[in-house]
Amino acid sequence: MAELLLPHANAAPDEPALTDEWGTTTWREFDQRVNRLIGVLRGLGLGVGDTIAIHSGNRREYFELMAAATHAGLHYAMVNWHWTAEELRYVLMDSGAVVLFSEAAFADVATAGAEGVDLKARVALGGEIPGFTAYEEFVAGGSPEEPADQTLGVTLIYTSGTTGRPKAVRRKLLAAGIPVATMKLITDVFAEILLIPAHGRTLLVGPVYHSAQWLWSYGLLVAGRSIVMRQVFDAAETLRLIDEHRITNVHLVPTQFVRLLRLDERTRAGFDGSSLAAVWHGAAPCSRQVKRQMIEWWGPVVHEYYGSTESAVNTVVTAEEWLARPGTVGRPLPMTEVHVLLADGTPAAPGERGQLWFRYTSGDDVEYHGDADKTAAMHRDDGLFTTGDIGYFDAEGYLFLADRAIDMIISAGVNIYPAEIEGVLITHPAVGDVAVFGIPDEEFGEQVKAAVQLVDGATPSDGLAEELVAHCRATLAGYKAPKSVDFVTEMPRTPTGKLYKRLLRDPYWADRERVI
Repeated sequence: MAELLLPHANAAPDEPALTDEWGTTTWREFDQRVNRLIGVLRGLGLGVGDTIAIHSGNRREYFELMAAATHAGLHYAMVNWHWTAEELRYVLMDSGAVVLFSEAAFADVATAGAEGVDLKARVALGGEIPGFTAYEEFVAGGSPEEPADQTLGVTLIYTSGTTGRPKAVRRKLLAAGIPVATMKLITDVFAEILLIPAHGRTLLVGPVYHSAQWLWSYGLLVAGRSIVMRQVFDAAETLRLIDEHRITNVHLVPTQFVRLLRLDERTRAGFDGSSLAAVWHGAAPCSRQVKRQMIEWWGPVVHEYYGSTESAVNTVVTAEEWLARPGTVGRPLPMTEVHVLLADGTPAAPGERGQLWFRYTSGDDVEYHGDADKTAAMHRDDGLFTTGDIGYFDAEGYLFLADRAIDMIISAGVNIYPAEIEGVLITHPAVGDVAVFGIPDEEFGEQVKAAVQLVDGATPSDGLAEELVAHCRATLAGYKAPKSVDFVTEMPRTPTGKLYKRLLRDPYWADRERVI
């Protein structure tokens, strides 16, 4: 049996390991299918360090492929299923993938993206793709018996590409070919840190190709927690799934909180939620009012972390801690150093904002696959690395985020942090989503612009724009309030909650020598 699955397949062979829209896979079936996949992939000549690419929505097959790669020493590149054929081809070439697994729902992109790429196999999940082998036929070619010489394979998680071409992130100490048991050590530690019950059940309602969703689903799966998954998020269905499957833990992003809170009262009142032990959120700033409302509704199980694709999880904060210090993202984990440094490289005092820099006490480090220059650019000479965030520590060592350096607005020499303004605007009942950024101002250098996506039933108007500005002025200093408001049909946000803010900002800076 696959080493990481063995304890769970032996302890609960007929219990569900994976559940999606199309059915359930037990722990015994999961283990056998993973064994078969390992055999087939090795039969194609794949060895330690080779790469497969997975281009699919959340499906049981996705987790089978990840588990097979994990035990066969393979890299597995997880492709954003919203990307175009050109972007898929870029990932195939950049990662050096030799086998492509694509979901039939994305057949056109898969066919065009793989054209001309030297692949040993093309495999279709969940239906037919011309020129691709059917997944079940592919799996059937392997033996269900325990594979020999199991060794760890690791993921290539691509950044969201909000500021340029996506890059795969790799960790120095988590390399293909090391003992499989390393994965268990890591996931067991994170399950404990994240307060996940020993026999918990995860709900996955975000794309697994995202680093946080991967950790909160696949990472917990190999630690023995079964998964219920859906390809897309639906607020009402999420409540139903939590109660129906007795979900103990789920990872959500702030936009999902907003959609849950805006369900009708009857739907919200029918939700039990007593099975929930840990509801984690991150990936994007969350309005204090929204978070407080979620805690009031779901109880003190709504916890927060701060991290990124590059730096994993840096800090955590429980609901109780947050209520005592609203706005904090917690204190650093024991294995992570977090430093707040001023522009001259000196440490910031408590309460003083600066750029955040990180280092792992284990000696681990982060790099971008195939991009030594970008890797070097994020590091200092002393080994600290940054992801461009700005924040500060309070006197007790709790971290507070201000914004990202690239998003900061400098108006008349004053730093303005868009996340603070976005957190106020999202509380207006007409606002469904919002982005704040700087645009050119001849006198002050930059001025504050808000782009707003309205809720259904709300109508854009000059009067509403004035109302939104007044809404900000009621809470924030006047210079932070937007000088103007754009109404957009749909915000360019990734399914993981990150915003392609440059798509909103760049047109205003066209034909200018500077963009900030």
